[in-house]
Amino acid sequence: MADTNNITARKILVTGGAGYVGSALVPRLLEAGHTVTVLDLFLYGHDVFDAVKDNPRLIQVVGDLRHEAVVEKAMAHCDSVIHLACISNDPSYELDPDLGRSINYDAFRPLVKAAKRAGVERFIYASSSSVYGVKDEPDVTEDLTPEPLTDYSKFKALCEDILEEEREPGFTTVTLRPSTVCGWAPRQRLDVIVNILTNHAVNNRRIKVFGGDQLRPNIHISDMCSAYELVLGLPAEKIDGKVYNVGYDNFTVNELAETVRRIVSSDNVYGGEIDVVVEPTDDNRSYKVSSEKIARELGYRPEKTVEDAVRDLLAAFKDGRLKDTMSDERYYNIKTMQQTKMR
Repeated sequence: MADTNNITARKILVTGGAGYVGSALVPRLLEAGHTVTVLDLFLYGHDVFDAVKDNPRLIQVVGDLRHEAVVEKAMAHCDSVIHLACISNDPSYELDPDLGRSINYDAFRPLVKAAKRAGVERFIYASSSSVYGVKDEPDVTEDLTPEPLTDYSKFKALCEDILEEEREPGFTTVTLRPSTVCGWAPRQRLDVIVNILTNHAVNNRRIKVFGGDQLRPNIHISDMCSAYELVLGLPAEKIDGKVYNVGYDNFTVNELAETVRRIVSSDNVYGGEIDVVVEPTDDNRSYKVSSEKIARELGYRPEKTVEDAVRDLLAAFKDGRLKDTMSDERYYNIKTMQQTKMR
């Protein structure tokens, strides 16, 4: 892994910083000495940053990314932006496509232009590996043309184009295409595959697999945070205008289920028999995402595995950080959106 220590302290706006990845990333940025402004609606609770709420370098702005005045307030005096905010994943997006478009796409260029007006020097965009759609190539690399299959993925790809259009000297841009993130975070998600399987193994003693042979790229949340820290600190000329896949490895859904079953069934608290049930699916998306480019050019290599993510989740169950995980809506994006009736 490339060194992310001793980088110049920055003033960073993290949009969507109270979400899953942001809740793990923001404390790390603070620990590294940065000043961090979080712009978020805090739909999943205002206790996300309880562990760091007394840090004077943390600024929390409760507001909507689509409101220009709110964005300008949050952007003031920042020199960097990490743009995480979005309606995340296909089911959440499809719940209200107009809402999804307004946040994921319509608000994007105004945000980028606001960053440029504020004198921001570096803009890091969280895209998605889903922009590739389904590929026949044995390894999906950044030089392949995106062929998104859903509106969520389509607008992720279109925002990449906008960012490239807005790029100019003094305004460094970089796009990361994350694999599916897994593991524990202060704002936990339990609607992504490894986390789903672990939650059901612990609470239902039963894992349901749809299909099973589809390949899925994954990355531990700690390593995802490391990628953001890395591109935040590198010289502009090394990353400007670049696009990078960020992932650990690719496993079939069956392999992920077996990994979860093996680890949970042998745990000293949650051990015992766990059933794996395979059912048919019409979602046959399968792709093997390559992260060799970011390794080759930036020296980035993940250090944690899917097994580590499962064990981290088990530790959170044991010490009470994860409670009522089958019923609490805050763990599930789509349920929270339905409850809040966001518009």
